Amino acid sequence: MNLPAVPVPIGKVEGQISSRADDLLAVEEPLEIRLGQQSLSITMRTPGNDVELAAGFLFSEGIVRDISHIRKIENIAQNVVVVELDEASAALVQPRRNFLMTSACGVCGKASLEDLEANACPVLPADNIQIEPDVLHGLPDRLREAQNVFDRTGGLHAAALFSLNGQLELLREDIGRHNALDKLIGAALAGDRLPLDKSLLLVSGRASFELVQKALMAGIPIMAAVGAPSSLAVGTALRSGMTLIGFLRNCRFNIYSGSRRILTN
Repeated sequence: MNLPAVPVPIGKVEGQISSRADDLLAVEEPLEIRLGQQSLSITMRTPGNDVELAAGFLFSEGIVRDISHIRKIENIAQNVVVVELDEASAALVQPRRNFLMTSACGVCGKASLEDLEANACPVLPADNIQIEPDVLHGLPDRLREAQNVFDRTGGLHAAALFSLNGQLELLREDIGRHNALDKLIGAALAGDRLPLDKSLLLVSGRASFELVQKALMAGIPIMAAVGAPSSLAVGTALRSGMTLIGFLRNCRFNIYSGSRRILTN
């Protein structure tokens, strides 16, 4: 069985003194997602929740819209997930379109700009959500407390769903930010919880376009990141009606779009 972390021997230097020790590293291995016999994607990920990762990837790419569109999904080998789709969903997959991704970027393997434009981010429906800043202030600590593998390695990103009153609902970790979010969306898809219009999302690290795009596909109205957003992420959030928050830490944050959902003085 693949493990999310492995021990390695290292040399450790403190001042002028060196010593030998063991360190625990987050595992990065390839996962191939196949549609029947056709290879659709190879992504570098941390092993674990691979079926959720594949399902979330298919949903955020707009290939499936409901768990019923997936006839069968299973690990057939250590680093291979095979999916069988219904006919309508399978027809959306162009034979030429393969997705080669790294752990750093979920859109690096798109064949062209047209592939990006094909995944038009939806405009969120109107809502009357309003939350207090204190709800957001408490999220990073709850995220950190729940990051089991990060505690041991210091090398994983996390994506977490919270209720609108700040209760942790679901968390997934991975060496890649986009993989962690795909795992989260895949779990919600399997649980028939989509759209996630009554939840807010917190991601470790920065808020990139790809993360905003995946969150919008899942119907998430509020996304927060402990780091900075990109210009494309902010522009996309503004056009789609998402509340996007950055630099959420130390009881501070910046609101880049959708400030109407945050109750402030």
